[in-house]
Amino acid sequence: MSDLLSRAAALDAADPLAPFRDRFLTAPASDLLSYLDGNSLGRPLEATARLMDEFIREQWGGRLIRGWTDGWLDWPLTLGDRLGAIALGAAAGQTVIADSTTVLIYKLARAAVDARPGRNRVVLDTDNFPTDRYVLEGIAAERGLELVWISTDPATGVHPEQVAEVVDERTALVLFSHVAYRSGWLADIPAINRIAHEAGALTMWDLCHSAGSVPVSLDEWGVDLAVGCTYKYLNGGPGAPAFAYLRRELQDELRQPITGWMGHRAAFEMGHGHEPAPGVRALLSGTPPILAMVPLHANLDMLAEAGIEAVRAKSLLLTGYVLDIADTMLADTVLAGRGVEVVSPRDPERRGGHVTLRRPGFEQFLEPLWDSGVIPDYRRPDGLRIGPAPLSTSFTEVHQGLSVLRDLLEKHR
Repeated sequence: MSDLLSRAAALDAADPLAPFRDRFLTAPASDLLSYLDGNSLGRPLEATARLMDEFIREQWGGRLIRGWTDGWLDWPLTLGDRLGAIALGAAAGQTVIADSTTVLIYKLARAAVDARPGRNRVVLDTDNFPTDRYVLEGIAAERGLELVWISTDPATGVHPEQVAEVVDERTALVLFSHVAYRSGWLADIPAINRIAHEAGALTMWDLCHSAGSVPVSLDEWGVDLAVGCTYKYLNGGPGAPAFAYLRRELQDELRQPITGWMGHRAAFEMGHGHEPAPGVRALLSGTPPILAMVPLHANLDMLAEAGIEAVRAKSLLLTGYVLDIADTMLADTVLAGRGVEVVSPRDPERRGGHVTLRRPGFEQFLEPLWDSGVIPDYRRPDGLRIGPAPLSTSFTEVHQGLSVLRDLLEKHR
């Protein structure tokens, strides 16, 4: 492992994004040795703490209700446009910040199937994140739709060939994740979109494990609908609001089902009957979560400065380094009987921002890892996800964390 440690030091020394690590709030070294769960919850920025304090004291405390006319009402659109430009490849007027991922999936999926009358099928995969599957199951029950399931290998993800086998003139919508939450498999969005569109279906993508980590080109790829969260690689904080993308050409056609006052053409007229606002604002329902949006200002500033392509380049180096360490562990004769297996793509073109290691009984290692200051993620039944966030994680930190894992495996052989 000494060669790997030397390599980590060399990679850190050559890392152009290394200075960004100093911008994050960090726990005391005695409590945190290695944070490897950036794909579940990003670390907070020092600037976020300052912005939150300033907002509470000066904007909320100072301006009070006048803050709504100072600009708060426009934050769902202005922040959405910034996110679209910096991380999603989306032109202005197509992205909003609002609600949770679950609520936005429901809004867009319901709008999509209602916009395709006469089509009664929705295509999805068996290993997508539970909320995606549960929401579609509920919509199918509401609207009398048939769910068409694609069985996917949890070690990879959905392939275009599988989609081509099941979409047809009865398909209203297909919904998949760009990066599979278990394995990190990076789906081929352009190819799958072409297949679905040739059949006349709409496409919807879950970007929760993509946004802020993997470059996305929603406009160029012809994506119809997309949803994602902001608390992973975008460091928005626990329960931070999600985002929704609705392609401009569909905005007059699709009508989301939760018709609240903020999505009204003239919200403050308080009139009878709902008249949808023009454009993507119609996706809004209730009062925007302004306080929860504050961290996004700081994090979008940082991502714009770093550049999503540079973030992706480091992410591939980090996950490649994780693979090298895992292979060294697997090749070790002492550990070979431990059954540790890599279940993430080795091809960088098909790998997102995390690597999953699989071993029966991995759950028993979580508490001793946490006690040692090493925080990975765990997904049942036996997957340990290693998610190093490029802007806040060093290669040495990865080595430290996986060295502790190796020692625990050795101890429990």
